[in-house]
Amino acid sequence: MYKWIESAFELLVNYSIILLELIGSVIIVGGAIRAVINLLRGQKENIRLHLGEAIALALEFKLGSEVLRTVVVRDMSELIVAGAIVLLRAAMTFLIHWEIKNEKAEKHEKQSGGKDN
Repeated sequence: MYKWIESAFELLVNYSIILLELIGSVIIVGGAIRAVINLLRGQKENIRLHLGEAIALALEFKLGSEVLRTVVVRDMSELIVAGAIVLLRAAMTFLIHWEIKNEKAEKHEKQSGGKDN
């Protein structure tokens, strides 16, 4: 009975990991396609912001999949690799959020600077 529950849980976690990774990949591709279309249309304003937001959202899904991956690790080397990936993705997410925040602040400065003149 215990082995059946363990294998069912592992199967559920593995499919959840795949689903989260797929969602993250679709968001990145969708954001990139949207950015290219806007670039080709000549709408260069906010492209970096929208692409950065898409990448940040995708990284959140991918980070979630890595956290789930730690549930089914079998030995210490797998845990170390998963931990390193989590740290790298968390750092990338932090940097992207920081860049988005700065981009929004820059945009707000330009808008409020134009109104004051």
